[in-house]
Amino acid sequence: MDDENSSVINGSGNSKPTTTLRSSSSNNSISLHTTTEGYIPIAAKGHKESVYALAMNEIGTLLVSGGTEKVVRLWDPRSGSKTLKLKGHTDNIRALLLDPTGRFCISGSSDSMIRLWDLGQQRCIHSYAVHTDSVWALASTPKFSHVYSGGRDFSLYMTDLQTRESVLLCTGEDPILQLALHDDSIWVASTDSSVHRWPAEGRNPQKIFQTGNSFLAGNLSFSRARVSLEGSTPVPAYKEPTLTIPGIPAIIQHEVLNSKRHVLTKDSSGSVKLWEITKGVVTEDFGKVSLEEKKEELFEMVSIPAWFTVDTRLGSLSVHLDTPQCFSAEMYSADLNILGKPEDDKVNLARETLKGLFSQWLIKQKQIMGSPASANGNLKDIASKGHAHSGVEVDGSSENDAMVYPPFEFSVISPPSIVTEGTNGVPWRKKMTDLDGTEDEKDLPLWCLECVLNNRLPPRENTKCSFFLHPCDGSTTQILTQGKLSAPRILRIHKVVNYIIEKMVLDKPLDNGNADGNVALGLAGSQLQHQTIREGPTQSGSKSWQKIRPSIEILCNNQIVSPEMSLATAKTYIWKRQDDLVLNYRVVQGR
Repeated sequence: MDDENSSVINGSGNSKPTTTLRSSSSNNSISLHTTTEGYIPIAAKGHKESVYALAMNEIGTLLVSGGTEKVVRLWDPRSGSKTLKLKGHTDNIRALLLDPTGRFCISGSSDSMIRLWDLGQQRCIHSYAVHTDSVWALASTPKFSHVYSGGRDFSLYMTDLQTRESVLLCTGEDPILQLALHDDSIWVASTDSSVHRWPAEGRNPQKIFQTGNSFLAGNLSFSRARVSLEGSTPVPAYKEPTLTIPGIPAIIQHEVLNSKRHVLTKDSSGSVKLWEITKGVVTEDFGKVSLEEKKEELFEMVSIPAWFTVDTRLGSLSVHLDTPQCFSAEMYSADLNILGKPEDDKVNLARETLKGLFSQWLIKQKQIMGSPASANGNLKDIASKGHAHSGVEVDGSSENDAMVYPPFEFSVISPPSIVTEGTNGVPWRKKMTDLDGTEDEKDLPLWCLECVLNNRLPPRENTKCSFFLHPCDGSTTQILTQGKLSAPRILRIHKVVNYIIEKMVLDKPLDNGNADGNVALGLAGSQLQHQTIREGPTQSGSKSWQKIRPSIEILCNNQIVSPEMSLATAKTYIWKRQDDLVLNYRVVQGR
């Protein structure tokens, strides 16, 4: 999420989504070269596996690291060279602390142990068996006399490094991720996204031991676990935090519905929610239900290409748009309930989503340029040059269409963040509403500018569906078709019915010269003449045969196909084969 508001709650109590715009050549890596001060980062190479923890002394002359290799490594940060490695832990090292002088180091590990290292002697001088599970977080008093520790066992302990006396400060309901000591309080961050403040007596830790609930930390990991099993678990010194900053549960699971506009998510509290991707909002909160059962309940028999990808690795919903794949999905305006737009107009989902995301940017850019007539002029020229010879297609069905339709309106109160990069190759992140209109091709991908400013889309694949049209066995009704036909994937079956009827009744091909969005059924083979199926109303001269309009049924795999079903849906759910779709037709008597 976005810098200081990375885990805030929006007006509806849901975490804000992130949209990433990527070109097909993106490698998801970030390279740092130089800063404004000219500092060149030094690579400290030596770890063969993941690094989970880092710590540095105050003057910056010593760096320690730990991870899945179960050893503590020491580095000279000025040269990046290794100086030492310390062995002792038997599992991943998850937390590290250095004293201000750089002489002592404390480590916490998934083996449940805390170890105190003397770096001068290059050995472990104490080990503390305090926790019953992984230690994930550490903090120390200013004098490095006491250590606070938390982890996977939900518990926060304070331990005297010299006497080994330990006390259980509190126990929560979630694993502890981070600790921060401030005066006489300690802030505790846990996996439920909340932050709690607990008493810690950082200035005078001995006051807590006076409660009489302390115990002597063992030096073997099983000793603490054995005490727990024997029912001798320490009593927490504090029952309630002095302050709680509530967070929202992290998203831990998701399912993209086959409508390709909605995503189901499940968070760490078990709550299942339905997101509308084209608006970036939660449309329904189902509470604590089964994600799998809810997915089955919301199933729709529709086939729409996958035009985005989703991940929830950061605990929030991230939606990725990659060119040219993102422009493969289309729907009719009627299916999106867009009023005032012809119901058979095709709507490109990615294009309209981008228009919604950049609507505020376009407004601000027009203000900068001075007038709507001259707005975007420079950027349009730049974008056009970038794709002058790249085979970019103009989406003629909605050219000069700058309106943002309701299904693609993003909230300006709780806007999503956009993550992308331009020609300078530097990734950046801003809220949709923080774009100031000065962003250009150095900041935004050229394909995105082409789409938003010039209504130009890259060449797309899989927008057509090839099929054969044959009479049913035993049918006496036949029309002349010459081989394989081709039509948009989203073409509805009732358009095929209209095509058959017009061929039967009018006994002549339909007008091929229509320029208002009619769909051409291209016959396989360049030598064959193209036939046309209208996506709009039937021909104006067709009233004379409406009285004798026959009733036609379309079948696929001997199953009657709904007139409202698309070709792609029929192929996916009824034909269920990779080869070209075969449709059969028959006249139904008595209708």
